[in-house]
Amino acid sequence: MLAPMSKVLDAFWRALGYCLLPRVILLSLLPVLLLGGLAFGLAWFFWEPAIEGVRQFMLDTPLLAPVTEWIDKFTGGVFRSVIGPLIVVVLAVPVMIVASLLLVSVFMGSTVVNLVARRRFETLARQHGGRWWQALWWSLGSTVLALAILVVSLPLWVIPPLALLVPPLVWGWLTYRVMVYDALADHATHDERLAVMRRHRTPLLVIGIVSGYLGAAPSLIWAMGALALPMMPLLIPVFVWLYTLVFVLAALWFTHYSLAALEDLRGMAVSLPAAPDSPSVQNPTSTPIALP
Repeated sequence: MLAPMSKVLDAFWRALGYCLLPRVILLSLLPVLLLGGLAFGLAWFFWEPAIEGVRQFMLDTPLLAPVTEWIDKFTGGVFRSVIGPLIVVVLAVPVMIVASLLLVSVFMGSTVVNLVARRRFETLARQHGGRWWQALWWSLGSTVLALAILVVSLPLWVIPPLALLVPPLVWGWLTYRVMVYDALADHATHDERLAVMRRHRTPLLVIGIVSGYLGAAPSLIWAMGALALPMMPLLIPVFVWLYTLVFVLAALWFTHYSLAALEDLRGMAVSLPAAPDSPSVQNPTSTPIALP
């Protein structure tokens, strides 16, 4: 495990350096303009109605109303002012994370791969084992499965340790699925991509989980900023940019590691000795036997 982990760290530092390139910084602004602008518009017009709707739902639901009233009295009226923004944030954050991941994959996936390949893997042949529609189907299928797991695991979020474990693990798994496919789609064949994902599953999952926790970090700022209601529509583009930067770093990280793993895989295939054509091949140095 030490050798793969050292390669994980090597790919991380390389990815961190690539994040400082002006081209990468400029391209990371494109998802911000699209998603940040859309989120800003929705928050500007629907933030207060959404909060009020959540509060009213909590008070009108027979099972939730008594609990809400008791907690509100226990907290001196603070709970009623906080619960609405927190629930809206909890519902909005997964959508924004998934949208940021998909936008980075669509708008920057091929650019990131070409940038890394041109600078570091110029001799690595492109086998074009993935098509754009296959990548889209793979990403959408993985996203639907990840969202289903999140919905099913929602009851576990009331347990503090699991609330800190489950969402980052799901985001990490989703990031691993989407980013590895994008990194290898142009260079690897179908069999090579499966071989890399199988042989390097643990290091790739480690990269995905770390990326998932990095992606969850802005969510903590969301939760703490939920009290600043007037500023939230203005802060949303900032959070979208943070999510975008995390996924750009993850894309570079996965690309560096995956292409290096593909290069090693092909090197191993070339170095393997060729198998004999037939088990009945004779030894050319053997002495012929004279027949009577």
